[in-house]
Amino acid sequence: MRNYLTVFCLSLISVALHAQDSAIQGVEKALNYYLDGGTNSDRSMVAKAFHPAAELKFVTEDGYKEISIDDFLARIKPGPKSDRKTKVKYINVTGHCASASVEIDYADFTFIDYFNLLKIDGEWKIVNKIFFKRVHEEKGS
Repeated sequence: MRNYLTVFCLSLISVALHAQDSAIQGVEKALNYYLDGGTNSDRSMVAKAFHPAAELKFVTEDGYKEISIDDFLARIKPGPKSDRKTKVKYINVTGHCASASVEIDYADFTFIDYFNLLKIDGEWKIVNKIFFKRVHEEKGS
């Protein structure tokens, strides 16, 4: 009886780990639409990452700002591939909710983006983005 209980518990753990891996892969897919689309100036690819009602919230020298995903997408202009490096810093998933962070490094600055995502109709979508722009210090200063 004890062996059956052990096998049953291990099976449950295996199913839970598989579901977690699947969720993380789904979130990564949304993040990659955002990152790859931005690198390639591909507005339609970036749009795949976001829910149509998503908002971006941030602070500038002028204070707190909010823009819709439509306003954000309108700022993406076709052009050459951007010279930048991207990396996913972390992904946390709980049920149908997730949070994630990415860094996008340019020569003179880095964007640090934080996302909230929801699994909607079987697909992970960014519903909220906040970010910070870190300017790199000049070398030799």
